[in-house]
Amino acid sequence: MSRVRSGRHPARRLALQTLFESDFHGPLVDPKSTWERGVHRAGLSETAGQFAWELVEGVMANRLELDTEIERFAPEWPVAQLAPIDRNILRIALFELRHQPDTPAAAVIDEAVELAKDFGSEASPKFVNGVLASAVREGPR
Repeated sequence: MSRVRSGRHPARRLALQTLFESDFHGPLVDPKSTWERGVHRAGLSETAGQFAWELVEGVMANRLELDTEIERFAPEWPVAQLAPIDRNILRIALFELRHQPDTPAAAVIDEAVELAKDFGSEASPKFVNGVLASAVREGPR
């Protein structure tokens, strides 16, 4: 018997994996099919799966705005040169901070740092935390 996983953490993991694959393969991969496979593989609840898709859609629809914001808070790191994991963690977190105000900023940052620890390089958690802390402190433009 498989266990249904609910909660936002597994949903954010799936959103990250979906966006990473889409970023890596470009238009050769359909993000919706990647997401659907991921929901099934991870055993996510309907609510968690839907939250993951909202993040994926939101990031894709607002990518230019999110990338501009990343460049504003990390000017020494052009978005195209960032590790794809770090870039997509930041996109997800900034999307949540800017477009889902009901989620506390501290929770968004904590989740992003956890994803950076799980999937990024040794330097990723500190980098992600710094960029997001600046984004919260200065707010959107």
